[in-house]
This record gives sequence, structure tokens and C-alpha cells, in this order.
Amino acid sequence: MRKRYKCFLTIIVVLIILIIAITLYMRFFRKHPEEVTNISNVVNNISKFNYTLDDRDSELMKEEFNNLKKILDKENIDYLEYAKSLSKLFVIDLYTIENKINKYDIGSIEYILDSEKDKFRNIILDSIYENVLDNSSHEREQELPAVKSINIDEIIESEYTNGENSVQSYEVKLSWDYIEELGYDNKALITLIKEDEKLFVVEYNQLKEEGVE
Repeated sequence: MRKRYKCFLTIIVVLIILIIAITLYMRFFRKHPEEVTNISNVVNNISKFNYTLDDRDSELMKEEFNNLKKILDKENIDYLEYAKSLSKLFVIDLYTIENKINKYDIGSIEYILDSEKDKFRNIILDSIYENVLDNSSHEREQELPAVKSINIDEIIESEYTNGENSVQSYEVKLSWDYIEELGYDNKALITLIKEDEKLFVVEYNQLKEEGVE
């Protein structure tokens, strides 16, 4: 009886050790899906504002990034033009999904206000990027959108309540076209705020086509 008890106790101890080992592995060593992203090379940057351009970004993205760089290189920044260009980059990067490695590889995160990033990421994961298949092996057979052209339809200077403070803001309406229409959004209203010298996206709202309910 005593021998059987010792055997049972040994099994319990071994199971506890295994559970602890698996838990530690899952927590500290195993890569989570959101960490499995494509390795890109930065080919251009605006260091003062921490904006980067990767080698896999689209030609339209590269063109607009160069435009933003010219705007921000000036001694006196035109913030209306800054807001327009950043809004375009936001949409181009977010909706050009064909170059993303998986659903966790969400575009435009770097343009979002830090306090809003997690909320934005969760919304996009549950909507626009929900069905994006993994392309780690570069064998994905899935039609995904790429923005072909983009326009600013309207921009309004305003104020935005951020906590207890009101800060300068810009409300930008945009519309865009794709290389191939796959039923994704093509109109949006973006709100940006100014903190120190830098603009951040704080709100993004899809807009429906006129006459479409």
C-alpha cells in the first residue's frame, strides 16, 4: 500500500512539473501568431517623426511617402498638407493587404496615437483582416486588395477633446480605388490630432457610398 502511494505521488509530481514546463514554454518561448510577421527592409525613413517605408510597400505608398518627406523637410510645416498626406498613407497601407504576411500584419499602426493602437488593432483583426490567410511560405492563393489611387475629398480644421484637453485636429474625407475591386471599403473619414509637432490618427470611420444603406 505504501509503495502504491509513493508511485501515485511520483506521478502527481511529474505531471505538475510537466504542466509548469509547458506553461513556461507557451509564455516565454513559443511565438504567438501576431509575432509571425514578414521580415522587411526599411528603404526610406523620416527619422524626426519615426515614419518608415519598407521594401514591400506599394509604388503608390512609396510615392506618397516621398511627398510627406518633402512636406516635413520644410522649415515651416504646412499642417493641412501634412494631414492630407498622412491620411493617404494611412489608407494605402491599411487597405493594401496583398503585401501583408498574415492577419496580424496590420498596416498603418505607426500612424495611430499610442493610446488607441490596441483598440484599433482589435477592430481591424475582427473586420478587414479577419479572413486574411497566412503567407509565411509565399504560397498564399487568395485575392487581396491593393489601393491603386486615392483622393482627398474634404479637409476641415477643428478641435478634438483628448481627455480633459482640447487639441488641434483635422477631419479628412477620402475616397480611393483598387487595382481590382473585391468589395472592400472605398470611403472614410479620418480624424488626426496634433501633439507637439506630430500628427496622429485618433479616429477612423468607414463611409458608405451615397444612396447605399
